[in-house]
Amino acid sequence: MPIELPFPLPQLSTEEFKHLDYQVMAHAFAAHRDLGRLCDEAVYQADLAERLTAAGLGPVQREFPITASFRGFAHTYFADLLIGDRALYELKTETALAPAHEAQLLNYLLLADASRGKLINFRPTSVESRFVNAPLDTTERRRFAIHGDNADPFFNLVTALITDWGTGLETALYVRALTHLLGGEPEVIRQLPMTRGATSLGNQRFHLAAPDTAFILTSLPSAETAHRAHLQRLLQASPLTRLLWANLALHDLTFTTIARTPSP
Repeated sequence: MPIELPFPLPQLSTEEFKHLDYQVMAHAFAAHRDLGRLCDEAVYQADLAERLTAAGLGPVQREFPITASFRGFAHTYFADLLIGDRALYELKTETALAPAHEAQLLNYLLLADASRGKLINFRPTSVESRFVNAPLDTTERRRFAIHGDNADPFFNLVTALITDWGTGLETALYVRALTHLLGGEPEVIRQLPMTRGATSLGNQRFHLAAPDTAFILTSLPSAETAHRAHLQRLLQASPLTRLLWANLALHDLTFTTIARTPSP
């Protein structure tokens, strides 16, 4: 199986999740009231898990593992709390919740094929929380069309990976897997010199699909022409001859090979 969980999670309706969450949040407010807002995240995690278990809302599993694997690559994420074997919660101790926190939980939900979860932030003076809903299930995430140039073996590898995992996951996970499959970080990740004309500009980090070819993955809603122009400029300042760009939208994979243009 490409995605491994200790057991499958049920698809909760909005009403089912809200009914559970009403009880969970009562205990989150109690933890905040008793402990204040300055504890470490692990302290709130332990306290909330104990409160929920004592209230009969368990089982409550801390650090619930979710593993993505493909052709010898494997990476395991750990969601903070799985409550009642059915609902994922991610806890934070930040000044305020940010889009990156929502993206983190959404990644977990998509991997687990779960429909909804929640963020709880204990650092503000009042508990901050936010629902996160997964827009697509695993079946839908594996339904995509391919556009552009897919002749390069690298693009075939990307296609195989997305066929296995589906779209919508965090871009860093796909990059991590591809890096492993292409030989690992020492082989793939390089610092290369950048120049503007005769002026040396220092080094830039690239992921290499071949000695003269870098690859870049994005998750833009569409493969924008403006972004391609910036990739072309990046390539021109480097010693590379090609850049392989894979844009992974929810239902569209767009593959573009950008070649270095001759200097005037």
